[in-house]
Amino acid sequence: MKIASKNVLITGGASGIGKIMGRIALERGAAHLFIWDINESHIKETIEEFKNKGLDDGTKVKGWKVDVTNPTLVNDTYNLIKSEFRVVDIVINCAGVITNNKPFAEQTIRDIDLTLDINAKGEMYVALAVLPDMMARNSGHICNIASEAGILAVPKMSLYVASKWAVIGWSDTLRIEFKQAKSKVRVTTAVPYFINTGLFDGIKSSIIPILKPEPTAKKIINAIERNKNYRGIPFSYHFSRFVECILPTPVFDWFFGKVLGVYTCMDHFVGRPSENKQIRQTADTK
Repeated sequence: MKIASKNVLITGGASGIGKIMGRIALERGAAHLFIWDINESHIKETIEEFKNKGLDDGTKVKGWKVDVTNPTLVNDTYNLIKSEFRVVDIVINCAGVITNNKPFAEQTIRDIDLTLDINAKGEMYVALAVLPDMMARNSGHICNIASEAGILAVPKMSLYVASKWAVIGWSDTLRIEFKQAKSKVRVTTAVPYFINTGLFDGIKSSIIPILKPEPTAKKIINAIERNKNYRGIPFSYHFSRFVECILPTPVFDWFFGKVLGVYTCMDHFVGRPSENKQIRQTADTK
């Protein structure tokens, strides 16, 4: 679906790759950009930045503080947008979190719930809110941002891995359901490697380079505009599952764990401590 003249909603749209995709959407002629984010100050800063760059005349970009783990808030905010702007043509589910780099045995119930609620259930809540209208008009596009961690097991990242495996399975199932229904609603599952946006600060990748945010964001936007079902970044990761199926487990572990260094990439993870603290505080008030 071409972005020009369309209304675009991006969750996690006030920082990282979500913010970059919002800027690209405006540069490609989006009619309106709707930013949902947990950080209200980041929303205001982002809107001001887009104004200063000449991408917003004060009417094109709107922002709301939305906790995607709250389905009532998700529905209410979507209905608010619909009442003023009528339609949301494109949704990019980008909100996500990594809480820590502890082994699974050291995780807490709170961390399990928080990670799965934001990364997996949050995307489903947003999709569930917008899909009835997309289906009724037989038009719309949902892009779900997953991760290569949703394909490969990564030690000390078990919760994030679990959430992104869920996203990939659910998102592709959604695509198949629309195909079977002969619907023109489209679904893109974006599966990038680690991106240098702050969310993955401290991650070490000895062979495979950490992705640069700008080109990665462009590739995801291009995938939406070209109605791609699945977009692995880098492209070689389209074959990850195939390689895992054909190689004996010890060989696969040696190659991805030792040679590529995937199994030790989380050893020095830092992430975004201040944002994780805000997310936890928000969760505590629900």
